[in-house]
Amino acid sequence: MVEWKISDGLTEYETAVAVMEARAEAIARGDADECIWLVEHPPLYTAGTSARPADLTDPDRFPVHDSKRGGRYTYHGPGQRVIYVMLDVGARGRDVRCFVRDLEAWVIDTLAEFNIRGEVRPGRVGVWVERPEKPPLPDGSMREDKIAAIGIRLRRWVSFHGISINVDPDLSHFSGIVPCGITGHGVTSLVDLGLPVTMADLDLALRRSFETVFACPAPTCRG
Repeated sequence: MVEWKISDGLTEYETAVAVMEARAEAIARGDADECIWLVEHPPLYTAGTSARPADLTDPDRFPVHDSKRGGRYTYHGPGQRVIYVMLDVGARGRDVRCFVRDLEAWVIDTLAEFNIRGEVRPGRVGVWVERPEKPPLPDGSMREDKIAAIGIRLRRWVSFHGISINVDPDLSHFSGIVPCGITGHGVTSLVDLGLPVTMADLDLALRRSFETVFACPAPTCRG
């Protein structure tokens, strides 16, 4: 059983971390079901375990929270769906790389419901979309924008933290960091791509796509 929770309004980051950690511990003990928790946060930056100080270019813009998830700096704020993933990876094959690929596949399948082709790139965490309408990079390659970020942590083989997908955030808020330490590419959102998608639309698509990737507690290792 996987419980789905949707929180209205803006959830404080520290509150979310406390709830996630408690739920992950309960899942590991066998006292609670797995859980997918959908939230929005007030504007803030989080620093993952690999964050570099130089990537925080505007440290006074928004609150900065140290996070125990993997990765570097990322932004959370209104208009961005944050998906906290508390799943028993131990019961799903104990393969962390496979689990992350399944998270990526889940995002890609969800975006496909809106006719967006999301892709992953070696060495660049997250899910990306090509932007042929933008000027190419100096080396002639096509520009790509990130639409979803992924960063997880495991404790006793239970995951927490998770995914963020940009629905309609203020994209200028990303300028206070080097998102995930990646330069040369930008960020985008569903609305920025010209799609009038609401948070409720995305939530329904996430639920449908989840069933194809994670319905059974066994490794699928898509992607």
